[in-house]
Amino acid sequence: MPISEPPDDPVFLHARREAIVILLVWAACFAWTVPYCYLNGYGAPTDGEPIPLVIGMPAWVFWGVAVPWLVGGLVSIGLCLFYIEDDDLAEERSGEEPEGRE
Repeated sequence: MPISEPPDDPVFLHARREAIVILLVWAACFAWTVPYCYLNGYGAPTDGEPIPLVIGMPAWVFWGVAVPWLVGGLVSIGLCLFYIEDDDLAEERSGEEPEGRE
């Protein structure tokens, strides 16, 4: 007789879904940062030409590092404020101590 696995807790499913979404946001930022900085940072002028600046930073640093970090941070904050749900924990719903705790 096969042993059936218990269903996953809804709190676990919500937390896993939210973690995956935030990891995908940061993976997208990473996927932008590495190729952009590689393609634009190593082609910097070396013969005395001025390096293009944006807000006092080399342009490739601004567009390749600062902007993705800023966008990733703002999207993460937005997800935390509007997407992530507060879940009731089992102990709070029942008002009882789980087994094994005293």
